[in-house]
Amino acid sequence: MAGISAADVKELRDKTGVAMMDCKKALTEANGDLAAAVKILRERGAAKAEKRSGRETAEGVIHSYIHGNGRIGVLLELNCETDFVARNENFVALANDLAMQVAANPQIHAVKREELDEAFLQSEKEILMKQSESSGKPAAIIEKMVEGRMKKIYEEVCLLEQPFIKDDKKKVSDIITEAIQTTGENISVRRFARFQLGGE
Repeated sequence: MAGISAADVKELRDKTGVAMMDCKKALTEANGDLAAAVKILRERGAAKAEKRSGRETAEGVIHSYIHGNGRIGVLLELNCETDFVARNENFVALANDLAMQVAANPQIHAVKREELDEAFLQSEKEILMKQSESSGKPAAIIEKMVEGRMKKIYEEVCLLEQPFIKDDKKKVSDIITEAIQTTGENISVRRFARFQLGGE
C-alpha cells in the first residue's frame, strides 16, 4: 500500500520491537493508523506467545546479580530457543530484571506454583481454613476466602506471579510474555538461587 512509508514501519518497529514485515502488515491492515497497528500486533503477539510456550528452550544465559555492596547475590538461568536471542541485549536486560526481582524478594522460593512443595501448600491451606472458620461464615464463603488468601501466598512465593518490580501493574509472567512476543521465541526461567550474607 502506497500510504505506508518506511518511516511509519520503522516507528512501529521502534515502539513494539516486532519484525519489519509484521509491522508493515499491521500498518496496512490498520490503514496507516499507528495506534490501531500497535493494538493489532499486541493481539497477535499474545496468540503467538501462547503457541510458543510449548517450544523447547535449550539456549539462554546464566545471569548473576549482586546487590547491597555484595550482601545479596542471585544466579538465574533464563532460557530461549536460539543463541542469537540469548546474546541480544534486551534478553540479557530481562535476565537482569528477573534476578533483581529475586534479590528484592527473599520470600520467593519457586519459579511457578507447580514447583511448590505439596506439604507446604497443605499446611498453609489448613492454617487459613482454621483462621477462616473462626469467622463463623458459611462454608462456601470460607472456601472463597481461603482461595483468595492462597492466591496472595502464590504471589509472594512464586516468581512468575509476583507484581513486576519495575511496573507493579504487570506480573512477572506478563513481562516474559511481552519478551516472547518481541523475540518470536519461547522464553522461560528454568531456576534461580538467592544468596544472602550470613544466611542459610
